[in-house]
Amino acid sequence: MILKRFYHTGLAQASYLAGCPASKEAIVIDANRDVDQYIQAAEAEGMTITAVSETHIHADYVSGSRELAERTGAKLYLSDEGDADWKYAFADQPNVTLIKDGDKIEVGPMVIEILHTPGHTPEHISFLLTDTSGSMTPMGAFTGDFVFVGDVGRPDLLERAANFEGTMEKGARVLHNSIQKFLDMPDHLLLWPAHGAGSACGKSLGGLPDSSLGYEKLVNWGLKVKGEDKFVDEVLSGQPEPPFYFKEMKRINKVGPPILGGMSAPAQYGSAEFLQKLEEGAVIVDVRNSDTGMQQPMKGVLNVPLGKGFCTFAGWTLPFDTPIWLIAETEAQAAEASKELKMIGLDDTKGWFGPSSVTTYVSEFGQFEPVKQVSMEEALAAQASGAANILDVRGLAEREDGAISGSTHIPYGWLSRRIDEVPKDKPLYVHCRSGGRSPVALSILKSNGIDNVVNIPGGWEEFESISAKTAKV
Repeated sequence: MILKRFYHTGLAQASYLAGCPASKEAIVIDANRDVDQYIQAAEAEGMTITAVSETHIHADYVSGSRELAERTGAKLYLSDEGDADWKYAFADQPNVTLIKDGDKIEVGPMVIEILHTPGHTPEHISFLLTDTSGSMTPMGAFTGDFVFVGDVGRPDLLERAANFEGTMEKGARVLHNSIQKFLDMPDHLLLWPAHGAGSACGKSLGGLPDSSLGYEKLVNWGLKVKGEDKFVDEVLSGQPEPPFYFKEMKRINKVGPPILGGMSAPAQYGSAEFLQKLEEGAVIVDVRNSDTGMQQPMKGVLNVPLGKGFCTFAGWTLPFDTPIWLIAETEAQAAEASKELKMIGLDDTKGWFGPSSVTTYVSEFGQFEPVKQVSMEEALAAQASGAANILDVRGLAEREDGAISGSTHIPYGWLSRRIDEVPKDKPLYVHCRSGGRSPVALSILKSNGIDNVVNIPGGWEEFESISAKTAKV
């Protein structure tokens, strides 16, 4: 048997290909939209993908299961668990087979038993894998968003992200019950979860790619906590706020993701089109690094740098019903940004503009006024003297762990919706935790006409360092 793990760093998302070169068959579980990677991996091993499935209706990325099954001619196995609100709308297609607890999928010598593991979502299933060519004992489980390394799936997303009121406490109790049943599985069972550290699908996910049930019983708080009520309190506290785009992902994945037919790159346009789009008020996103974006801020342009947090930044800040235009350094950078946007359903990337278009901006509107950057010490001194306001754009859970006295708090993803709450009577000094989100926040502020802004690149981490030094004196 061959098992390959595919990991998307920006989404902290894992998907898997399991196959048998002897039978030349393979299954893919929890595919993302970059379906070519699975097809190529199977072909490299002389296998054909004959089965595709997923653990649940995902909230944090657009599923690639439907497209992968269509591209390969594979059977698409979808959960038929849960209530009527969480059934796949495209389940009546000819290649779809609905599966429930206890059903089995056979792929060559591999037998995959379906376990209904609700709590994170009502329809959630896990896949218990047995490689019968070596043993009739199950070797591992693909646990999706049920059990992670060091954590368990959050049961509050249906309420907090999809607005299904009154579901999170009920979901937490269902999740506790699912875990208690899962604990009866043998300790040797390997666990292959769908997410790693950094995912918003939990609050304390570990960085290891896999684990075992026996080890998780020793270290995973969700498997160790005693009592249902205590578990409910623990699992619902301290969860990061879900990005706005999670609700849209649920809708897309339930209705059926559009078939892309490949990750096509956007076309490049020239300076005249760039100026025209600026005048029209089009959504233009500068995906170059944040330093460049702050050195060359442009009115009406959002700075969302292409990097580890790009999908999350974009999901918080960009509209799903409006065409998107990019500013990039190179064609390759524009293509990568467009691909990443498609991962979260932002499919309508119309084109991109290069550095020459930025030069045209200068000739049309004058020289750039770079965003000022200061240390946290300078920011605190300015606030103390009454010469400045400090804006904290971290998340809610981060704010609860500590905050700068007198600072205003608006998470960066909420800024455009709460722009009236932003203090405008003094220069505004902006910080996040370590400098990744504050440049995005600054571009949102400037695009809303708030220009007297200053970046604190050291962020909360610098504040903690200052506080620690002061405490020692």
